[in-house]
Amino acid sequence: MNIHLVDGTYELFRHFYAVPRRQDADGNEAGAVRGVVSSVLALLRDGATHVAVATDHVVSSFRNDLWHGYKHGEGIDPDLLAQFHPVEEALRALGIVVWGMVEFEADDAMAAAAAKLTADPDVERVYLCTPDKDLAQCVVGDRVVQFDRRANEIRDAAAIEARFGVPPCAIPDYLALVGDSADGFPGVRGWGAKSTATVLGHYGFLEQIPHDAQQWEVAVRGAARLADALRDGWEEAVLFRELATLRTDALAIAGAEALRWRGPTAAFTETAQRLGAPRLAQRAFQLAADRQL
Repeated sequence: MNIHLVDGTYELFRHFYAVPRRQDADGNEAGAVRGVVSSVLALLRDGATHVAVATDHVVSSFRNDLWHGYKHGEGIDPDLLAQFHPVEEALRALGIVVWGMVEFEADDAMAAAAAKLTADPDVERVYLCTPDKDLAQCVVGDRVVQFDRRANEIRDAAAIEARFGVPPCAIPDYLALVGDSADGFPGVRGWGAKSTATVLGHYGFLEQIPHDAQQWEVAVRGAARLADALRDGWEEAVLFRELATLRTDALAIAGAEALRWRGPTAAFTETAQRLGAPRLAQRAFQLAADRQL
């Protein structure tokens, strides 16, 4: 069987800025909720059988205690923020397993689930449905892959290394050096994508990079400056790597079979009507009938 793990927070942001505004029966903005539900239905229509969606139920996590600048809910458009909980409710009514994360993040849930599910010999492949570079660290060969649905691109371990210059296991080290503006940490001064890929591509991990550039076995422009910056910013680099490392202990799941879609719940008809999109219910129940669920 194949497993599809969906980054619900990414999907919510994507649809909020991509689809027209729509109000629900109570006058609340619901365009992104409709978009996410429709997108998950499309995934099911395309053949997905075992699906879970991870969301950030609270837009903060333990990482906010580690780094003051880490991403948080402040500054998010109120109309977007107000759709975080409704999208969870709508997806559950659709019959989808939803992991609403509080202490940890949606990315952590996906990482934990992928690690758990790859131990199941009946799982052929796990698709991490997100383009988020954080999740690249979870890719394993061609068994755990990233699926960028918007670009219709599947990235296995070889594709990740071709894209970043480092293997999946070194992505946290890569992000520690180059930073991640989406997550709110800057990286180490002067280290860019090219220099990071060259140095980490050779040495592997932060601890293996010599602090003296004269000992480097790779040619990088401004090597002495980069080595000095890494030495001066070593503690922050290690902290940034911790921020970038996804937690595989963030979630406990019963197993792959718990993620099987068994059709929409009876409440989904009312949910779709409240969203002003009754056709969503028609599509869901017809798909369930086609699969004889």
